[in-house]
Amino acid sequence: LPRLVREFVAQNNTSQIKHVIQILSQEFALSQHPHSRKGGLIGLAACSIALGKDSGLYLKELIEPVLTCFNDADSRLRYYACEALYNIVKVARGSVLPHFNVLFDGLSKLAADPDPNVKSGSELLDRLLKDIVTESNQFDLVGFIPLLRERIYSNNQYARQFIISWILVLESVPDINLLDYLPEILDGLFQILGDNSKEIRKMCEVALGEFLKEIKKNPSSVKFAEMANILVIHCQAADDLIQLTAMCWMREFIQLAGRVMLPYSSGILTAVLPCLSYDDRKKNIKEVANVCNQSLMKLVIPEDDEMDEAKQSMTLPTETEPTPEESLSKPEAASSGEPPHHGRNELDVTALNQPLSFLCSCERIPVTLNLDGIVQVLDCHLHDTSIGMMTRIAVLKWLYHLYIKTPRKMFRHTDSLFPILLRTLSDESDEVILKDLEVLAEIASSPAGQTEEGHGPSDGSDARPGPVELHVPSRAGQLSSSGVKGLECSPSTPTMNSYFYKFMINLLKRFSSERKLLETRGAFIIRQLCLLLNAENIFHSMADILLREEDLKFASTMVHTLNTILLTSSELFQLRNQLKDLKTPESRNLFCCLYRSWCHNPVTTVSLCFLTQNYKHAYDLIQKFGDLEVTVDFLTEVDKLVQLIECPIFTYLRLQLLDVKNNPYLIKALYGLLMLLPQSSAFQLLSHRLQCVPNPELMQTTDNTKASTSYKRTAASNIDYTELLQHFEKVQNKHLEARHQRAGRAEQLDRRVVL
Repeated sequence: LPRLVREFVAQNNTSQIKHVIQILSQEFALSQHPHSRKGGLIGLAACSIALGKDSGLYLKELIEPVLTCFNDADSRLRYYACEALYNIVKVARGSVLPHFNVLFDGLSKLAADPDPNVKSGSELLDRLLKDIVTESNQFDLVGFIPLLRERIYSNNQYARQFIISWILVLESVPDINLLDYLPEILDGLFQILGDNSKEIRKMCEVALGEFLKEIKKNPSSVKFAEMANILVIHCQAADDLIQLTAMCWMREFIQLAGRVMLPYSSGILTAVLPCLSYDDRKKNIKEVANVCNQSLMKLVIPEDDEMDEAKQSMTLPTETEPTPEESLSKPEAASSGEPPHHGRNELDVTALNQPLSFLCSCERIPVTLNLDGIVQVLDCHLHDTSIGMMTRIAVLKWLYHLYIKTPRKMFRHTDSLFPILLRTLSDESDEVILKDLEVLAEIASSPAGQTEEGHGPSDGSDARPGPVELHVPSRAGQLSSSGVKGLECSPSTPTMNSYFYKFMINLLKRFSSERKLLETRGAFIIRQLCLLLNAENIFHSMADILLREEDLKFASTMVHTLNTILLTSSELFQLRNQLKDLKTPESRNLFCCLYRSWCHNPVTTVSLCFLTQNYKHAYDLIQKFGDLEVTVDFLTEVDKLVQLIECPIFTYLRLQLLDVKNNPYLIKALYGLLMLLPQSSAFQLLSHRLQCVPNPELMQTTDNTKASTSYKRTAASNIDYTELLQHFEKVQNKHLEARHQRAGRAEQLDRRVVL
């Protein structure tokens, strides 16, 4: 047969050559008889060897019948087919590349063949084909990628090993740029990474590592946007190796692509945030996820708050077609209620599939932050009670960051976020509560949250019952007038916006409905708020709200809590000094506001008078105590007040006992407290203190020291103390009626139980 074929070649008799090949194919290789098929395969190989370099002209006719025999049920016949194809390819060399896809398809099947001899033969053929591809510069990568994308999803271990080996070969060829087509096969590679075979996992890990090195070397040619969602999916994989590898890729993508990754922020956060609460068993994943989270957060800039339709319309004339990021910005504009720009009313779906060009500076790409998606993800994580503490902290850090960087856009979501932020105050972790308070304080103080009407957002029960004079420092007006440009406004800035009063109302509602929260965390929350916001505004607004509180028992408890914070917290040092002298109209206004609410609790009212040096009024109040119902709780509070008088906060009060002549009502008030107390340790403590009060005649001096005291009394002379006393009596009568009603209901309940 070889001699016959050589003669036909010498005669250039192509028709006879084709006739010989046809006979070998049809009558032998494709015969029903197995021995005929073996003979046909041997004949085709011999024919190819005889043709030599001319075999390239007849490759289609030579290869097709051999490949058909790859599917033969007889393993020996499959081996013969493999051997025949090896000889055909060895002779043809580079000429077989146009038929590479069919050869690869056949080889991928033989790679998973159960017969070891067939598998061994296919490996020899595979190596030969790899050598040909490596040394050639005519490989059709574009035509091969669809087949590779299809075969990469095989579940067979040998097929997977075969696929990975080819990817490694193609990756090593300098003239073949597989990186351009990485989005086509990246998902499949991550699937193979989860294979049960350690060897295959290692091979896949090496392949992915090589791709990542190439990405770092040539970021300008990488289609980051097309692979972002693939990474998001695998960052949530149950397999630790897949998750860690995908997270490492995500970290590099965010750092290399920069703001190109912003449109995928919601997906990235969905994948990254749960990883932040992993324990030490997944420490590596947790650390990489943390870097991803921090890097992504840095991509959000103040300019994102100004990237509206007007800005997009300015960039349109300079561009021939929209980029994927601009297309992604349109749904956000629709959700915010802004009119879409002319000519861009519909989402261009085709633009999303366009390759993304990478500029030298990623920040120059016009990327619009998809804030709606991000907020939705953060909101879902806050509602999920099963997430870990570190995840909740990260969510709150994100919200705080967004309110700082993009306050105007974030306030569109405040009404939906507000309830869950308030509920988060009941969290078990102090760290979570601190971050939550930072977010709430930023909402309550940001100039972007000020409505045009100047009133807080009202939702029925949350509406302000009446005008309240809240002291707002002059700086607040300056910041408010600057609008969105007041981005440097921090939570500690003493400003108020429309949400401040709403926050105070809802916080008190929270304390009212969750008494345990008030008992365990109430003081902690209020003290932190006094650091984050203006303490005077907090106390002024809470006092005003409590003045209209219908639950008198809660009002009394809340006033007691506020009073304890006012008298003992280091955070309120300045506010105490402001109230101590009542020199300014603002301080006197604050005193009157606090006093009216403090009347819910008689002992706290007296302590407020002591703090503000209104000793005569304190004495008048104590005289009224004789008409009140003296309970164990009442005496306990008097006991605590005596203890407070001995604390450093009331040092000035104790020193004023030396000036007996000018402070007679102070001494009378203290004696009044002494008369209220039973023979207890507090009684002994106060009694010993009053025994130290000097004889006024011994304290006579030539100096007239009345100036300072008279000034104090004059400063507060415009306060109507008679009206305040009447208000105290009115409030206490309400409390008395409420106690009688509660006692009556309890008595009725007891009778029903007896019956």
